[in-house]
Amino acid sequence: MRSLPLPLALTARLSPVVVLAVAGWALSSGPATQAADHPAAQKSSGDSPSAPATAAVSKTYAAAPAPCDSLSAKTVKSLVPGTKAAGKEIPSTDSKLRRTCSWNALKGYEYRWLDVSFEITASDDAAEKSYKERVADKSGGGAVPGVGDAGYSVVNLTTEDKQETREGTVMIRASNALVSITYSGSDFESKKAPSTDDINKGAIKAAKEAVAALEDGQKG
Repeated sequence: MRSLPLPLALTARLSPVVVLAVAGWALSSGPATQAADHPAAQKSSGDSPSAPATAAVSKTYAAAPAPCDSLSAKTVKSLVPGTKAAGKEIPSTDSKLRRTCSWNALKGYEYRWLDVSFEITASDDAAEKSYKERVADKSGGGAVPGVGDAGYSVVNLTTEDKQETREGTVMIRASNALVSITYSGSDFESKKAPSTDDINKGAIKAAKEAVAALEDGQKG
């Protein structure tokens, strides 16, 4: 089999250094409750100390699950042929709240890349706000029903040096957690990309398993 030079963008993706820190996932803090400043309200409590100004927010999920264990080996092998099922976790500044695992492989002329990311926010409201902002930035997609509290999927095609790459993104909000899937592919022999349907279905399949892993971790 003859070797073919990879486009620069895809060559970078095959390197050990993964530039996918999910930078757009800035952690949002829940709304603060202002302390009562009306004299009458203060007097009504008598000599006892005032109640705390901010009530604790109940969170369904306190920590991100292990992302490399969130998908079955069968699913990983089917979506990324030739890869190691274990995957590679990307270093995070706070692994309790934000974790990502990546799989990629070139088998023959077929290249596939898959990322699974979890982020735990301060509250359901913070997660919902972040989710809506991200969906607004990715037009042309559609809803993913039946997964989490809200889901969105979009697929885009890019071409560089006549080489096509098709990438699908699925975003799911489940209570105060955000789950993001990125799945892409190329064929270096035909220069074509996998079909939109294949990429979209693959990304949604990974999203469903990842959300199930999140929920199972919460039960444990």
